[in-house]
Amino acid sequence: MDYGRRELADRLAAQYVAGTLRGRARRRFEALLPAHALLRGAVRDWQDRLMPLTAAVEPQAPSPAVWKRIEQRLFGAAATSTSAAAAPATAGFWRGLAFWRGLAGIASVAAVALAVLLANPSPVPAPIVVVLAPAAPGADLGPASAGFVASISADGRSMVTRPVQQVKLDPGRSLELWSVPRAKPGQPAEAPKSLGVVSADGTTVVKRSDLLADTDALALSLEPSGGSPTGKATGPILYVGKIQR
Repeated sequence: MDYGRRELADRLAAQYVAGTLRGRARRRFEALLPAHALLRGAVRDWQDRLMPLTAAVEPQAPSPAVWKRIEQRLFGAAATSTSAAAAPATAGFWRGLAFWRGLAGIASVAAVALAVLLANPSPVPAPIVVVLAPAAPGADLGPASAGFVASISADGRSMVTRPVQQVKLDPGRSLELWSVPRAKPGQPAEAPKSLGVVSADGTTVVKRSDLLADTDALALSLEPSGGSPTGKATGPILYVGKIQR
C-alpha cells in the first residue's frame, strides 16, 4: 500500500482520528506514523478539524450501575458481592489503590470516559451548520471570497468557526462575529450582539449559553485589532449567514 498518496493518507487519518479505524489496522497505522511525515500531517489536520467539536459534548457523570460493570470487568466475581460486609472491604480496596490511580490519572480518566460512553450510548444531536458568504455578491475579496463556516452545537452553547480558505488581513485589523437578532413584529429592530473576534486563518471556539437565542443570522465585520471599540460594528460587513433551524 502506497502511504505516500495524499488521498490515502487523508482517508486513513480521518478514520484514525474519528475512532473508526480499529484493531490490527489501527495498530499498523500507529506503527507507521513515526516514519511517515505525510501521515502525521494528515492526522494533525483532522484533529484540528474535529477536536473543537468536542466542546459541544456535555460531561456526563457515570451511574452506580456503570461503576459496578467496570468493577466486574476489572476484578471479576469479587466485585459482585452484594453482602453488607463486602461494601467496606471494597471501599478499603479502592482506597488502597489511591497511589496507583494518582500515578495513572490521565489514562484512568480516559478509560472511564470511554467505558461510560460505551455503557450509556446516547445520540448526540447534529450541529447546526451556517455558511457565511460574502455580504456583497461578486465582490473580489481574493481567497476571502470563499467565506466562512460556523458549526453550532444543537444546544446552542458552543460554536466553531473556520474560514474555508485562509484570509489574510492587513496589520491592525480583526474579524468580529455578530449575532443578528430575529425581527419581531411591531417592535424596533435590536442591534447585533458581538460574539467576539474570530481567527482569519484557523479555528475559533465560541462558548456562550445563548448562541441560538433569538438569533436569525451571523455576520462578520472588519474591525480594528481586538474588535470594535464601541460595541457596535464600525467597519464593513464582509460575510453574512442565515441560521437554518
